[in-house]
Amino acid sequence: MALRWVGVRTPRAPLPPSPLLLLLLLLLGPRPAASHGGKYSREKNEPPPPAPREPGEEFRMEKLNQLWEKARRLHLSPVRLAELHADLKMQERDELNWKKLKVEGLDEDGEKEAQLIRNLNVLLARYGLDGRKDAQAVHSNALANDAQDDGLGDPRLEKLWHKAKTSGKFSTEELDKLWREFLHHKDKVDEYNVLLDTLSRTEEAYNNAIGPVDLSHKGDILSSKHSELKEKLRSINQGLDRLRKVSHQGYGPSAEFEEPRVIDLWDLAQTANFTEKELESFREELKHFEAKIEKHNHYQKQLEISHEKLRHVERVGDQEHVSRNREKYALLEEKTKELGYKVRKHLQDLSSRVSRARHNEL
Repeated sequence: MALRWVGVRTPRAPLPPSPLLLLLLLLLGPRPAASHGGKYSREKNEPPPPAPREPGEEFRMEKLNQLWEKARRLHLSPVRLAELHADLKMQERDELNWKKLKVEGLDEDGEKEAQLIRNLNVLLARYGLDGRKDAQAVHSNALANDAQDDGLGDPRLEKLWHKAKTSGKFSTEELDKLWREFLHHKDKVDEYNVLLDTLSRTEEAYNNAIGPVDLSHKGDILSSKHSELKEKLRSINQGLDRLRKVSHQGYGPSAEFEEPRVIDLWDLAQTANFTEKELESFREELKHFEAKIEKHNHYQKQLEISHEKLRHVERVGDQEHVSRNREKYALLEEKTKELGYKVRKHLQDLSSRVSRARHNEL
């Protein structure tokens, strides 16, 4: 479900806003009109500074606070909420940076804005905030959670996962790692589907455009999107092959990296336009990144343990024990959110470096 779609803007045929955008505007309510400044004044064209955060609000942007509150009502697990919090923080950071770029006239074709909307649509699908009930229970990083039996949205993945669970080739730790690989693969498929839908809408808008269209610009945009789709599909097929191999054979002793996001980055880096020295430097940075992910995973597990203990103490413990466990849980929750944000920021930086190197090669 898209918030709104940004196509090529022409002065004669502006695209109508999507129903979801209108709904968000309705939820946010009317904004007071400025009391001064003409139509072309700086005040009229510069985005207003973000409103001060109200006590209890997690984000500076109201629409993200609304998504956060909706997620809390869905009773997601503590780990999933912490993951969502980190993703929303990244979305907020990127949107605030984009607003500065827009003021400087650096997103005239609207491509950066379109990317932000795609990212948000992927996020909504990932956490079951897009209205699809079947998406809400799938993701969990914990083996203790029964969500793994609720399906992965793809019969091939479900068959592979069941085979791996019952094969006896994996320890509990290895099954935990394999489950994260399955979730990572599902995220890539969700992102591909959002991008595919966006490309279809873009092509439709060009075909229905009234008035002159810059054919060279149109060709560049569509070519870029097709290349991105092709690359993501290649990564999905490669990931599925790896899942098949690991599910049947188990984990080998000689794997250089274990985390799926790091494995993807290393595969891309080896085909990018890096010098030997740059590739070795990137390899070392990936090792640091993987250590950061492992630290984050550790805190996620501790958060789940703390949550279960808190629920138990709230049922049978005295007020002093409840208070002490709530304090410990709150500290773990905050640390898990913080580490989740750092992991995502680091991932974004590394992905951008690989992407630039691959484009330079092309």
